[in-house]
Amino acid sequence: MLALRLAGYARDAYRQHPWRWRVIAALPLAGPLLAGILVTGVLIAIADDSGGSADTPAQVPGIPAVMLTAYTRAAQRIAQLRPDCRGMRWPVLAGIAQEESHHAAGHAIAPNGDIAPPILGPLLDGSGTGGNRSPVRNLHGTFARAEGPFQFLSTTWSTVAQDGNDDGNRDPQNAFDAALTAAVYLCGRGPRDLGKDPDLRDAIYSYNASQVYVDRVLADIRNYDALQRKPVANAPAGGRAKQVIDAATSQIGVPYAWGGGTATGPSRGIRDGGEADRHGDYNKIGFDCSGLTLYAYARVGVVLPHQSGAQFALGTRLSKADGLTALRPGDLVFYSPGVIHHVGIYLGDGQMINAFASGTVVRKDPVDLHEYAGGARLLP
Repeated sequence: MLALRLAGYARDAYRQHPWRWRVIAALPLAGPLLAGILVTGVLIAIADDSGGSADTPAQVPGIPAVMLTAYTRAAQRIAQLRPDCRGMRWPVLAGIAQEESHHAAGHAIAPNGDIAPPILGPLLDGSGTGGNRSPVRNLHGTFARAEGPFQFLSTTWSTVAQDGNDDGNRDPQNAFDAALTAAVYLCGRGPRDLGKDPDLRDAIYSYNASQVYVDRVLADIRNYDALQRKPVANAPAGGRAKQVIDAATSQIGVPYAWGGGTATGPSRGIRDGGEADRHGDYNKIGFDCSGLTLYAYARVGVVLPHQSGAQFALGTRLSKADGLTALRPGDLVFYSPGVIHHVGIYLGDGQMINAFASGTVVRKDPVDLHEYAGGARLLP
């Protein structure tokens, strides 16, 4: 059962500051809640032939290093615990953790995996918080709540808990313990191949009985999988795409200014009544995100509107589900959730150039896979 998630962007002004404006009222409660209440002991199996991925990137945008290590280690160890599991890999665990806790975002993660302060879902007292209308009690008889980066209830945790960091404890608030437990929970005791789409869907659905949840996790997994595909390098941009990229990169270091940027270059920002005003954007000469793309594409005679959502409707659409491998240097990349709130220019090799937000400058950044909403190709 999914918890109530409040995240909205009322208008395109929010597109420049998504992380400041996002409000998450509660973390989603995963299928362990359902399993602990309704089908304890009915688990589903997944892993791969090798027991893990040999191609884990050194870093992944949006995933803390300790969390990534926890996912990788769990994928490698699952073959010992569930030998019938096939297809388990770190992107599967990362996809689940992204939807459950945004990889423990906003919490400190110690090298041993301990997370502080604790990650707690809403109290399941029957009030409807988190979408739950029936009271749920834990092993101690008090009202239950999901815990940790993978959001386990105590009733489920008690049946599948693992010691992922070999310290003698099994703690849902520990990244290594929680990741290995999630892998075991998904694997269950019957054979299943996560490399097959029907099995993958069934496994995710067992974690949370929501097709919306399944689709979101699958999109996350595909983007993480794309980081492992080889070759990962893009051919150098040429022709008009190179002109667009050269124009954009020539502005590196220019201040961000809300509403700034024209076809001829940086311009004075405007007031937005909020974040941009607090940073004094109306007194700066610079670009916002769509102003930068507008300027760069004007160099090759392409006229763009000064609004990221309107730019998203142009050109050939590149699906989020296809990941970054569908992009070519010079393509536009867009961020959501909710509405399109940000745009940048893809440079290749997972990098983009953008005017990110008030208080920053035009710069190169990794494409944030969790915010990535798809791309648009404006040049043949």
